[in-house]
Amino acid sequence: MPRLILLNKPYGVLSQFTDSANRPTLADYLPVPGVYVAGRLDRDSEGLLALTDDGALQTRISHPRYKAPKTYRAQVEGDPTEAALERLRRGIELSDGPTRPAMVQRIPEPTGLWPRDPPIRHRVAIPTVWLEITLCEGRNRQVRRMTAAIGHPTLRLVRWRIGDWTLDGLRPGQWREVPGGLDASPGRVRRHRDGAKPRRRALLIR
Repeated sequence: MPRLILLNKPYGVLSQFTDSANRPTLADYLPVPGVYVAGRLDRDSEGLLALTDDGALQTRISHPRYKAPKTYRAQVEGDPTEAALERLRRGIELSDGPTRPAMVQRIPEPTGLWPRDPPIRHRVAIPTVWLEITLCEGRNRQVRRMTAAIGHPTLRLVRWRIGDWTLDGLRPGQWREVPGGLDASPGRVRRHRDGAKPRRRALLIR
């Protein structure tokens, strides 16, 4: 049966298992061979990664044509107007073309969110606001480019949800295996288908 693993990727960790420059990688946290990331996160982004040993499922989670929703919580600089947020909802022009419509809402600072290490730089005279953004595509640094396009750079970015899977119960560097493998896929993905600090020590949550 295919394996499915959810990992809370810490800030500063590459979404890969090796690195020639000896930077932190997933291998420092996940001692499970033969699984691959389905939808990477940038080194300076945090949050939910799905990993699997099933190539077809990997594609169905990560490829835009399957429209698997991914939800991000973004702390942005400044206080966007409703008109600015509406531009994100409708789709905004980026250097590689317009984005698809997105779900965007202002939210309170997420409760239970771990401190980032290192912390973001706060500027006393400039407020920050948290946004929840749900996309059905996954371009390179898309959320950061979208918020920058409306004049509100992203200071911190956490992927909170992929389909029906969330970060609930996972601290940075912790992971869990999804019982049932492929049968436990997020609803949107399933319809398309005929597991802290380093040993950096890996932490398994069951």
